[in-house]
Amino acid sequence: MQIVVQIVLVIAVLLGSLVLMRGGANARHLAIRRILLLLFAFVAVLSVFFPELSTQVARFFGIGRGTDLVLYGLLVSFLVFMATTYQRFRHMETTLTKLSRRIALDEAPRPDSDHDSPEPDGSKPVFSSGDEQPRS
Repeated sequence: MQIVVQIVLVIAVLLGSLVLMRGGANARHLAIRRILLLLFAFVAVLSVFFPELSTQVARFFGIGRGTDLVLYGLLVSFLVFMATTYQRFRHMETTLTKLSRRIALDEAPRPDSDHDSPEPDGSKPVFSSGDEQPRS
């Protein structure tokens, strides 16, 4: 019976990771996360007030102790947390890259602009003899 629980846990981890890696920050995923958080909180409160309940549930699944069941649950929760954090980081990195590119394009000199055009502060650029770079 323990091998069945192990297989179910591995499948749950793989499916949870795939779903969380695939999805975005839409309302459906947010609702799923909130429901899972409420479920987790409810189970945690039950296990605090009735610790023998986790042992009974563990024995039902063929796991020796309730603490092992809690450990397996925490392992799945941690892996889901890692997957969502990675997804959020990847999204933030993409947004930062797009923002950086937009700023670079906005601040780049236009090819049709004249070299003698005034600087943003109103002064004209000063060039040394033969150089195309402004002097400080």
